Amino acid sequence: MGSEVRKLRLATGIEVPCFIDGDPAAKPLMLLHAWGESFESFDRLAPLLAGFRVYAPDLRGQGDADKPADGYSLAEQAADAAAILQALEVPRAFILGSSSGGYVAQALAVDHPESVAALVLVGAPLSLRGRPAFADEVEALTDPVDVAWVRDSLSWFPLLHEVPAWFIDDRVDDGTRMPAHVWKSILGGLCSAAPPTESGTIDAPTLILWGGHDHLLSLADEEILAARIAGSVLKVYPDAGHLVLWECPERVAADAMEFLGALG
Repeated sequence: MGSEVRKLRLATGIEVPCFIDGDPAAKPLMLLHAWGESFESFDRLAPLLAGFRVYAPDLRGQGDADKPADGYSLAEQAADAAAILQALEVPRAFILGSSSGGYVAQALAVDHPESVAALVLVGAPLSLRGRPAFADEVEALTDPVDVAWVRDSLSWFPLLHEVPAWFIDDRVDDGTRMPAHVWKSILGGLCSAAPPTESGTIDAPTLILWGGHDHLLSLADEEILAARIAGSVLKVYPDAGHLVLWECPERVAADAMEFLGALG
C-alpha cells in the first residue's frame, strides 16, 4: 500500500500531520518521536515494520505540527496522542515511543489505557524529573534557533554506530523548525511531570529496549521501569547508546515485530 501524510484536526484544538503507511486492514502501530524531532525520525524504521498499519504523527510544536504558546505538559502531550488516534478513528493501537516519545507513550498508557494495546519503549526514561545538564543551554535559546547549536546539541547523545549523514541533517532540520519557546516548554513539561509509573499503573504488554552505553538513562532505572510494568520484557543492546532508534533501526524493527506479533 502507498504511504500518505494526512493533516489531522484534533479535539485538543491543534492541527498535526501524520505519516500513514501499510495495509489499512493490518494492526495499527503508532510511532511517537522524541523531543526535538519529527515523524521523519522514523524514516529508517517505518519501512521495516511490515504487517502493520503505521501511524507516525508530528507532535505538538514539532515538525509541521501547530506550535501554540502552551499545551506542552506531559499529560497534554499524552492527550494529543489519544486525540490523534481518535481523529484517525483508531480506537486501540500498539504504541512505539523513542526516547521522550516513550515517556509520552507511558503517560498515554496510564491516562488513556483503552487506547493502548501494547508498548514498545525504545531508550525511554523511567523518570525525567529534575533539571538536566543541558537545560541552561535550552533556556538561553532565542529565535531563530541557531543551526550550529542544534547540530552541536546532538553531541549530548554519543553515537556508537555509523548513522547516515542525511539522517543527521534531517534531525538538525527538525530542531531548527522548532521555535525557542517550544524547545523550552516541552523540556519543562517533561521534567516537571510525575513519572507515569509513579502516578498510575501500566497494564499493557511492554517491551523495553535500552542501549548498554546510554549515559542519560541507567540500567538500574530501566530495571525499575520493567519491574513497575507487570510482565514487561527488558532487552539490552550492549553496543548502543541512548539513541537506539538512530543506531539500530533494523534490530528495533525485528524485536518490535517479534514481540507484537506474539500478542496475536
